[in-house]
Amino acid sequence: MSSELAFIERLRAIATDPAARGLDDDAALLDGMVITHDMIAEGVHFLPTDPPASVGWKLLAVNLSDLAAKGARPRAALMGASLSGDDQWDDAFLSGVAAACESYGVALIGGDTIAMPEGSRGSSG
Repeated sequence: MSSELAFIERLRAIATDPAARGLDDDAALLDGMVITHDMIAEGVHFLPTDPPASVGWKLLAVNLSDLAAKGARPRAALMGASLSGDDQWDDAFLSGVAAACESYGVALIGGDTIAMPEGSRGSSG
């Protein structure tokens, strides 16, 4: 699989529950709740020189944007993060996440964190 579109096509064969809505959208509908999970990556969604607090804010904001596009009221967020290995960067990043949660009135209720070995590839789900 060499492209994101080919990967999504393969996922469609797995994501057959009606909540997935054919993976035609950035959100799922499960028992009346709109659920989304966007990731951001350096070099794709933000620059290496961007302030880490801004990157943390953006991580929450892109997910809230998907919910707003569906007319949903955000209640809580799950966060997946790969640790950078730079404690100061990670701390500033979390400050941005915390500020966005407070500003938008969204509770952080869990998620997953991993420390990535140098040069490795990661995945979040």
